[in-house]
Amino acid sequence: MDVGDALIGVAVSDPLKIIAQGLDSIARKNIKEDIGAIKHLTEQYKIEEIVVGLPRMMDGEIGIQAQKVLNFVESLKAEIEVPIVMSDERLTTVTANRALIEADISRRKRKRIVDKTAAVLILQGYLDSHMHRSQE
Repeated sequence: MDVGDALIGVAVSDPLKIIAQGLDSIARKNIKEDIGAIKHLTEQYKIEEIVVGLPRMMDGEIGIQAQKVLNFVESLKAEIEVPIVMSDERLTTVTANRALIEADISRRKRKRIVDKTAAVLILQGYLDSHMHRSQE
C-alpha cells in the first residue's frame, strides 16, 4: 500500500508472489472507513501479508509524512490480524509519475493512478527483494 493523505494506493501479487498488480486506490474518508476498506480487500483477495510503503526522507530519517503512515499502521494493526511489514518507499511516487509521463499518460489520468502505480512499485520491490533472499 501507498498511504497518502487523500488516497491509499493498493496493489496485490499473484499467488506465486512474483508480480505486483495495481487495484483501485482507496479514497481516504476517516480512519474507521479506511481500515474497513482494507479489511474488505484482505478478505476478498485472501491477503497473507500487507506491505506498506514508509516514505522516509532522503537521509533515512522519519519525517512528517512517514510519521502519519506509522500512526495509520498502528491503527490498522489494532483492527486487523494480517501481518504488516514496512518497506522503504523513497521516491516511488516520483518514479511512478516519471513512468506515467514517459508512457504519455495525461496529467488528469496520472493524478488518478499515480498512487496505485506507486503501490505496485512498493510491492514489486518487496517481492523482488524477498525472491532474491530465498534464492540465496
